[in-house]
Amino acid sequence: MGLFHKRDQSNSTTGVPVWFMRQAGRYHDHYQGIKAGSDFMSMCKTPQLAHDVTMGPIDEFDFDAAILFSDLLFPLEYLGMGLVYNPGPILGMKISDMSAIFELKPQGNPEDFYKFQKDATKLLRASLPQDKSLLGFVGAPWTLYAYAVEGGHAGNLIDAKKGLYDGRWTQFLERLMPGLLTEMILQAEGGADAVCIFDTAAGELDRFHYEKYILPALRKQCMDFKRLHPETKIIYYSKHTHMDYLKAIECEAIDVLGIDWRMDLPTALRELGSQYMIQGNFDPSLLHLEWQHVEAGLERLWKSVQGQDLSRWIMGLGHGVLPLTPQENVKKAVQYIHKNFRY
Repeated sequence: MGLFHKRDQSNSTTGVPVWFMRQAGRYHDHYQGIKAGSDFMSMCKTPQLAHDVTMGPIDEFDFDAAILFSDLLFPLEYLGMGLVYNPGPILGMKISDMSAIFELKPQGNPEDFYKFQKDATKLLRASLPQDKSLLGFVGAPWTLYAYAVEGGHAGNLIDAKKGLYDGRWTQFLERLMPGLLTEMILQAEGGADAVCIFDTAAGELDRFHYEKYILPALRKQCMDFKRLHPETKIIYYSKHTHMDYLKAIECEAIDVLGIDWRMDLPTALRELGSQYMIQGNFDPSLLHLEWQHVEAGLERLWKSVQGQDLSRWIMGLGHGVLPLTPQENVKKAVQYIHKNFRY
């Protein structure tokens, strides 16, 4: 079944679809087998390799959606920031002051730069069963900016927050947004049913700064894309945000809100479900437990949402699958959800 249509119908019940962020990743033998003969950048930028990595968890675990194997930081490479992976992302420069902004130089035409993503989505759409959804993804402006200033998105992000006041945020957006929109467009043209916007640094801001600085850029990103691809869904995931943050978004171009495991799922379905579909939010660390405890956690989650409109829910994790997660637990979890999450 897909995430947005053709939910599984059998025995007079309807199934809740499921996919996990980072479902194609380091925990999976299939991924490790490909990586043994390659490297992360090549796996992302070689369309056939990106296709093969993406399809691994679909073939083995039967998720209801495939998400393009790529990385959200490529817009920083496109702006000339010198991205390498060793093994994690390392930037060749940081936007430490306004002078650094003027060193940013787009690396050619964005249609050419992001062609590898379009080609990979085309391959995926051709091989993915029609009843499975295909997801692309990009980074949210704030999270990309946090990386550009800080080199990551952990901690208090003090310098990134200073940049909201000294002009770096505004100037960075002017350079980022055209290429970021192109990246989304190419994924849609390649056949993506939805494009995810991941904002993992969003919760490091207080609500005032989130509403004043981040939401206008996010709304523009989504509205500009929807004007060109109204049929393609947008999924926005923010980490560490609270209900009042999500209520403040008020963007009709966003179709799905992803929530992390700190938020009460029944409350999210009840208070936000009329405006958005809700995706989430099982704690990914629980997948490291023995299966009996994973099963009990899934059962608790299912019981908690009874009485809500489950046609507005996409089952998922509150973030991505963690390294060293027992892959057998991932397989059993998907099987359990398909069998028992029915309404």
